[in-house]
Amino acid sequence: MKAIIGLTGQSGAGKTTVSKAFEQSGFTVINCDMIARKVTEAGSLCCKKLSEIFPECFSNDLVLDRRKMAEIVFSDKDKLEKLNQTIYPFINDMIKEKLNEAEKLSEFALLDAPTLFEAGADKLCDRIVSVIADEKTRLMRIISRDGISEELAKKRFNSQHTTEFFRQHSDYVIENNGDLSAVTDKTAEVINNIKERYNGGKG
Repeated sequence: MKAIIGLTGQSGAGKTTVSKAFEQSGFTVINCDMIARKVTEAGSLCCKKLSEIFPECFSNDLVLDRRKMAEIVFSDKDKLEKLNQTIYPFINDMIKEKLNEAEKLSEFALLDAPTLFEAGADKLCDRIVSVIADEKTRLMRIISRDGISEELAKKRFNSQHTTEFFRQHSDYVIENNGDLSAVTDKTAEVINNIKERYNGGKG
């Protein structure tokens, strides 16, 4: 494989639009949200470990109540840290499996991971692309998409990295405040730059 690109960014920044553009241009996309759901399927080893820490978030047959878990961890940084320490090893193991599979499918892989840095998965990537947006825009998107309160949405934001962090730790930054044509053009520019770099030996 020529390159693994990490795609991350703020909650509600509109990463999906960017991810689809990469997929349409030939990148094999590995969706870490789907991986997180896979490792926390009912009865999984990950759920067994999490149920020892957060028993109130599980039924008797180890079905995770995701909404209750979110309310707990986004209100308490120590509990969020315990969740992350438990779940990320399972996620990272599956990411590596998916990357091995992707190597057989295409020259480029996109690791679509909201918590790329928190999981340490940025170390697997050759380049990092972050999607950012202003807080008001993100707030409206999150409330509409996830059906949560403004209070919980803001708690989620407070648990995440700042805009400045993403600017400092990314090779490319895409702003997505609602101008679809601007996002499309910027994403195409980033994709072309990456392909030129790894196909033409630049950089």
